[in-house]
Amino acid sequence: MVKLTLEDLKKRSAWAEAGIEIPSFDIEKMKEETKAHPRWVHVGPGNIFRGFIADLADRLLESGDVTSGITVVSTFDQQVISKIYEPFDDLALRVVMAADGSLSKKVVAGVGDVLRADAEYPSEWARCREIFRSPELQMVSFTITEKGYHIKDLAGNYYPAVQAAFEDAASDKVLGNGMAIMAALLLERFRAGAHPIAMVSMDNFSHNGDKLLDSVRTFAVKWAENGSAPKEFVDYIKGPKVSFPWSMIDKITPRPDSSVAAKLEESGFESTELVITDKNTYIAPFVNTEGPQYLVIEDDFPNGRPPLEKTGVRLTTRETVDLVERMKVCTCLNPLHTAMAIFGCLLGYKSIAAEMNDASIVRLIKRIGYVEGMPVVADPKIFVPSEFIAEVISERLPNPYIPDTPQRIATDTSQKLPIRYGETIKQYLSRADLDVHSLTAIPLVIAAWCRYMLALDDEGKPMELSPDPLLDELRGYVANVRLGKPESAGDCLRPILSSERIFAVNLYDAGLADKVLEYFKRMLAGPGAVRKTLDEETSAPLYVPAELA
Repeated sequence: MVKLTLEDLKKRSAWAEAGIEIPSFDIEKMKEETKAHPRWVHVGPGNIFRGFIADLADRLLESGDVTSGITVVSTFDQQVISKIYEPFDDLALRVVMAADGSLSKKVVAGVGDVLRADAEYPSEWARCREIFRSPELQMVSFTITEKGYHIKDLAGNYYPAVQAAFEDAASDKVLGNGMAIMAALLLERFRAGAHPIAMVSMDNFSHNGDKLLDSVRTFAVKWAENGSAPKEFVDYIKGPKVSFPWSMIDKITPRPDSSVAAKLEESGFESTELVITDKNTYIAPFVNTEGPQYLVIEDDFPNGRPPLEKTGVRLTTRETVDLVERMKVCTCLNPLHTAMAIFGCLLGYKSIAAEMNDASIVRLIKRIGYVEGMPVVADPKIFVPSEFIAEVISERLPNPYIPDTPQRIATDTSQKLPIRYGETIKQYLSRADLDVHSLTAIPLVIAAWCRYMLALDDEGKPMELSPDPLLDELRGYVANVRLGKPESAGDCLRPILSSERIFAVNLYDAGLADKVLEYFKRMLAGPGAVRKTLDEETSAPLYVPAELA
């Protein structure tokens, strides 16, 4: 048996017997180089980072194109560091699961340093500040999920921690909000000489760089107004020395799964403990993920960058990134995923792959992608939309060895709907050749999401809802709705369906609210009503042009 530690990596033959690839570069030397010459900071130490981004650095270290690794900075869930990073010497086992059931296993060692931006770790916060003062620092990347960038609630009010952070920009203390922490570290860099840097969001939503910029700049403006920071700091954030590139990322990385852990143990790998932190982060020493992966980044790095293109990352223009992102998020993957998440939870599925054996669900996602999405799909030219969606439907989603669950994908749905469906609705409203009233699959998914808020599955049994920052508020609107009594719905959905924050449009103004409400009431008829409504609404033959299928 082998353990995920630096000491055990010395047992090279044992790792070979377990079928696990291990690094050939000098990890200790890399760690020393990272601390002496920090060039890449990453914020967000979770699974997508360990299964994708960290491996990019690992590959560049293997090829000798870089000598320093990534400095991980954690601003949120510090148990990830104490339970997964520290006990395993900052290593991760990357497990790629192919559709034939084979596992490709590799130890990733691209992390050179790990720091907690937390008041309980003052020395680590001091080190964060020191790193941001370094002229050698080239980029800060982020995988913190979309909600990590939000500084306001649904009503447009700043969160209490954000309000508190507005009062003082003193960087010798850790502020209570992740975006405030980043703003404070940039202020540190400004005061040290206004060195250039790229702030690269790699999170899965459109125009992510702009969202990062808006949140960070809000703190800069507030601090300049109250004298906590010089007015020139705002110009620094907005100016050419600090860039906020857009990016598009795509790689299905589910929560670590017990079935994968069992297979790893059979092969001779010992470090398989599954951890759920107090903040509901699911993580393990290993990361199970699919093979296909895409990362497209706007090539705007004012202080230089690692040669990421050598790892398959596409460096391109902002316009192309935007088109790729819109292609994926609005049409070819994310809307399909969200539909499967919502109906999967209601219908009792525990696997995305299993849902792909449900003819009604497959017809639903094909209609969302091929019929309702393709007329407005963005064509980025560097990818072919029809080929991308074909790979998703025929290869990626049906992979039975990707232990992805609708429950995981349903997390933070309220934060995803504006892009995944709202943008398509807006396109239909803006084009004379399209009729928004022809949309049926998208309103059906929205209605199912509202039905999901009852926390009852299609059999009427209690169902645990996935985390969502608006969950309590949304559930409050449907608190008086009763399964078996469609009339109890009344006008309860109006605050939801009229919210442009949730859908990017007011669905009443768009002419879709009545259709959503009709579907919602049909799903309230009693046990089995969700299945019945789904089957009825997807029963018509689906015509997909041969060139798209």
